[in-house]
Amino acid sequence: MKPATTPRDAGDSRRAGLFWVVVGVAGFVLVPWYADARSSGLLSWLVDGVTEQTAPAALHALWFGRAWLWPIAAFLAAALGCQTMHAQRAGALGLALAGIAGLAYTLGQGFAIGPAVESSAGLARALPALALGQRSMGLGASLVGASFAMLTGLGLAGRGCFKGDGFVAASVVGVVLLVALFTLFPVARVLISAVQDRDGAFAPAALPDRLFAEKLWGLGCLAGAGRCGDVWNTLALAFCCAAGCTALGLAFALIATRTPFARVKLLRALAILPIITPPFVIGLGLILIFGRSGLVNHVLELAVGWQPGRWIYGLPGVLLAQVFAFTPIAFLVLIGVVEGVSPTFEEAAQTLRADRWRVFADVSLPLMRPGLANAFLVSFIESIADFGNPILLGGNYSVLSTEIFYSVVGAQLDQGRAATLGLVLLAIALGAFVLQRRLIAGKAYTAMTGKGDGGLPVPLPDSVRRACYAVALPWLALTLVIYAMALVGGFAELWGRDYSFTLRHYVRAFGVEWTAYGVLWTGAAWSSLWTTVKLSAIAAPITAGIGILVAYLVTRQRFAGQGAFEFATMLSFAIPGTVIGVSYILAFNVPPIEITGTALILVACNVFRNMPVGVRAGIAAMSQIDPSLDEASATLGARGFTTFSRVLLPLAKPAVLAALVYSFVRAVTTLSAVIFLVSAQYEWATTYIINRVVNGDYGVAIAYCSVLIVLMVAVIGLIQLVVGPRRLGRRAATALPLSGLGGTAA
Repeated sequence: MKPATTPRDAGDSRRAGLFWVVVGVAGFVLVPWYADARSSGLLSWLVDGVTEQTAPAALHALWFGRAWLWPIAAFLAAALGCQTMHAQRAGALGLALAGIAGLAYTLGQGFAIGPAVESSAGLARALPALALGQRSMGLGASLVGASFAMLTGLGLAGRGCFKGDGFVAASVVGVVLLVALFTLFPVARVLISAVQDRDGAFAPAALPDRLFAEKLWGLGCLAGAGRCGDVWNTLALAFCCAAGCTALGLAFALIATRTPFARVKLLRALAILPIITPPFVIGLGLILIFGRSGLVNHVLELAVGWQPGRWIYGLPGVLLAQVFAFTPIAFLVLIGVVEGVSPTFEEAAQTLRADRWRVFADVSLPLMRPGLANAFLVSFIESIADFGNPILLGGNYSVLSTEIFYSVVGAQLDQGRAATLGLVLLAIALGAFVLQRRLIAGKAYTAMTGKGDGGLPVPLPDSVRRACYAVALPWLALTLVIYAMALVGGFAELWGRDYSFTLRHYVRAFGVEWTAYGVLWTGAAWSSLWTTVKLSAIAAPITAGIGILVAYLVTRQRFAGQGAFEFATMLSFAIPGTVIGVSYILAFNVPPIEITGTALILVACNVFRNMPVGVRAGIAAMSQIDPSLDEASATLGARGFTTFSRVLLPLAKPAVLAALVYSFVRAVTTLSAVIFLVSAQYEWATTYIINRVVNGDYGVAIAYCSVLIVLMVAVIGLIQLVVGPRRLGRRAATALPLSGLGGTAA
């Protein structure tokens, strides 16, 4: 049996340990410790002189009286000493302890000593600088923290954990640290803020007042004496939206896979079109058609002098927009499930003299139940987290997402109320997730085995096929009309009043001038577009990389706490984007991690919001790769990093590309999470469009939407060209001559 650690492995581990010690020392003695605009140059203090803004931690401790930073140097020295020990197991134990203690102390001192601390007189005399406090951690602190995390992993591997593989151990520790900082910590901050007053003081009595407010739970609408509470509005909208999206998604999936529809490619393209555009584009298109100055109202007023009114503003309009926007997600979930139903089961039912309706109702549909439940869950969560459509079409129909927004940016500015509403929204999402798991638990839905499947899918019952056509085809036609309005509207001078052709809105948004000094980007929307594309392009590979790495750790490794590890990485899937935005504002608005208003918070939000996409794509790809390839690689002496980078990653390339494109598209089109995080310097495309709509500037908003649509279609087309379609090897139905059957048909 191969030993867990060979001399070669020990040498590699020691070199890796020395490298991370050097990184930690550099972060402590060379790189600015605190985050400051004037500390952007890594070694600027060597050239411009030492200042409190640019000094590394060693100089802060030596010259500026921040003596509480010295223990960090002691932990680094201890780690270096452990690396030089001849007793490998003892050195590994010391390295792990030094890493854990150093990481805990580095984070602990940052949280304990904030910008200003009111200390006792005796403590102030002992540490006079303590009263001055400290600012947010910067690059130096990040390097030291990363060093301690990696040293912890290497030390654990040296003790035999994770089969002695330093790469696996360091990866687990690193992912756990990142998820704890950017997912668990913000959620915990929301929990704390819910029991604080407006001044930040602990006030547990404020939670019941906020949680059981009449505006949340009122039922006046049932008695005709007012409106229902925001919670009931949100639940009613979400249930209706999820039911509609699931039904439509199933209809599209059945047409695409079980009917001889001649335009399947067109149907697929139109069905997924809303997923690559911001969700509120549908709402904007509906306003152009059915709004107060919409095309339908304008035509009816001119033709018969009748105005339909404002029916589009409220529950009907928001529901219609959400079903249009989120049906593609249900379709993508269900089409794979419908394709995966084994035709052999259906043929067996026919052999038992079941007609097509009984086969569909008793065999096919039950096997689709997990997909139906997942489509319902995803649509439900997307609905409760949606912000763009309710803010455009909600009118007097208020939901939790818009109330959270007004609590943060409105005149009331009550972050405690926003946190409480976020908790309610999170509880609804988690409740739906648990309910969905319980509904499909304890039943077997296996439809594919390792054996070949040469069965032919049973044609749909005529009634089901006609119902699918009757629902899906008009819906697709209306989708075309909505997007046509969203594209054409940018060329109208003033929608609803003056339909004359103009390029004025595009010039205002994306004007370009050629001057003697070069190209001048004069359009008002260029800044937000470049920021969106640039930061999304940064976030997408990080999202895909972490997701694929987590998938490798989940599917190919076995370690204590693996279930909790997987749950923590998938937690952000169940957290609505609005809650994530609020939690990031509360968590990262003050030291020790103060990144509000920077590009970093937008990148981090998109990475950890979309990370479950990369995880699920990676798990699906890893599940199709035979573990014997890992074993062959290990037999040839390769460790975890070599196997992961040279064997598994090339084979999982389609999943990597899929995670990349989906992460990029979701980042570009996101709104509910980043609406709280944008700043004057870093404005997102979707927030820019929403602000234009709120101000009544529909022309520029529509022009911007059309540019985003073209951009996303180009990106999706490029990725599909590279990856190619999936092909399932099933035989096609062919008509055999009766003479070849040796008889006549029954």
